[in-house]
Amino acid sequence: MSLHTRIPATTPSSKFRFRSTDGLSIACARWDSRGPVHGVVQIAHSMGEHIGRYAGLIEALTSAGFTIYGNDHRGHGRSAPSAAHFGDFGEGGFDLLVEDIVRLSRIVKAGNPDRPFFLLGHSMGSFAAQQFVLDHSQDIDGLILSGSGALDGLARLASSAPPGKNILNAPFEPARTQFDWLSRDSEVVDEFINDPLCFAQLQPASFSSFLAAAPRLADPVRLRSIRSDLPIYLFSGSEDPVGERLEGVQLLVERYHRAGMYGISHDFYSGGRHEMLNEINRGEVRVRLLGWISGLLENRETRPLNPQWHEVSHKFRTY
Repeated sequence: MSLHTRIPATTPSSKFRFRSTDGLSIACARWDSRGPVHGVVQIAHSMGEHIGRYAGLIEALTSAGFTIYGNDHRGHGRSAPSAAHFGDFGEGGFDLLVEDIVRLSRIVKAGNPDRPFFLLGHSMGSFAAQQFVLDHSQDIDGLILSGSGALDGLARLASSAPPGKNILNAPFEPARTQFDWLSRDSEVVDEFINDPLCFAQLQPASFSSFLAAAPRLADPVRLRSIRSDLPIYLFSGSEDPVGERLEGVQLLVERYHRAGMYGISHDFYSGGRHEMLNEINRGEVRVRLLGWISGLLENRETRPLNPQWHEVSHKFRTY
């Protein structure tokens, strides 16, 4: 989840829709690079929000030479037929949400042949991205996971919570709001609460379909289907409950390593909560993200996007 009103909203260069396999119209947008295009980034947003909350990140990426694509997931934002459908994936469930991401990626690649292509998923979008690469790792040049972790661990946490207990906000109680777990920046939290396109939780059947993806995301056989040389960058806050305060993120990295993947980098931010792209140190987070991408592009014999980002890219801690 990622927007802050202190950064001007970024107007899409194009808005478009495609028809999903169940007939639902999926709302999408494209933001063009402000200069020569170095690559393309597709963003998969989180639960309870919409792609419009990523304006700050989009501003940084388009300024750095990237064209950005994103969609409002089914049951979210402008892909939901009405507010009554918020949190409802439909009969296709989470699997169809992932297929929508696949469908958009094909549109992106068709419109940007031979461009370096990165998939960035945050929170629920990161778990969708984890499922995406089980079958489509050859289609991207890099995977970026924000606010991620091991979905099976999150599922166990959810199943053990007392009825009506907000397990994500519990570590921060007594809390000012039920969304304090998102960020230490209270303005970000208030913006989420006051955004008419944001909501608190998925509808029960959709939430169940989301958690049902956990076994396949942890399956060693399925994980070995991901190409071993896929560059992966994870970043998380040390206090993020979705990543189980880094335990789930570290477990995910260990699973990827055991599956044979070796191009894994990470940044963990002390004190950070769930939305590192929206945290009080979000400027540093964006610089390090751009540094990682710049390092990959340089390895492709493409000039660095920015000397500062290139310098940062050599400081990453790698498992």
